[in-house]
Amino acid sequence: MFDSLIVQFVVLWAVIDPIGSIPVYLTKTSRLSLADRRKVALKAVLIATGILLFFLIAAQGLFEAMQIPLSAFQIAGGLVLFLFALTMIFGEGKPEHEMKMSTNLSELAVYPLAVPSIASPGAMMAIVLLTDNHRFSFTAQVLTTFIMLAVLLITYLLLLVANRVQDVIGNTGASVISRVMGLILAAVAVNNVLVGIQEFFITGGINIS
Repeated sequence: MFDSLIVQFVVLWAVIDPIGSIPVYLTKTSRLSLADRRKVALKAVLIATGILLFFLIAAQGLFEAMQIPLSAFQIAGGLVLFLFALTMIFGEGKPEHEMKMSTNLSELAVYPLAVPSIASPGAMMAIVLLTDNHRFSFTAQVLTTFIMLAVLLITYLLLLVANRVQDVIGNTGASVISRVMGLILAAVAVNNVLVGIQEFFITGGINIS
């Protein structure tokens, strides 16, 4: 049980990537006062939390309403996470990519901070897979929710001390950490695909009329 919680924490840390959000936050809020920067950080994290909670609660029900087999969803989710991980490893680093996104300061908390920096597509997909109603008990899903909220709280706290963290690791350090997290995420994504394929064939997912 404890090992599973550690894995979930690592996966959610990788896809939310609190460290990678720091350079984005610093660049986009450089012209704001300290008080305004803190307001932006809080609003961004709250918006990201709302989005991820929506996916946690409603996404699986929507897929099942469309009669999409859970195993197929797990395979698709694993592939999306794998592609997301590849962009973290080989593509332009998250900080460099998101710092280039132009935005209006009034919308700063929403874009690019809340989405896609904190509530990334990978994070949305990961939280759905980690709270699968058919694989995890209600208690396990509640624990996963608390882990997600803990990572988001850490993200907010890191944004509040972003200048100090940036002085220590720099943009290069943030990019390196992002790539290491991408490698871990790739391994988790491949495992999800393999488990999904196994369940697809075991449960008779193929229906040829």
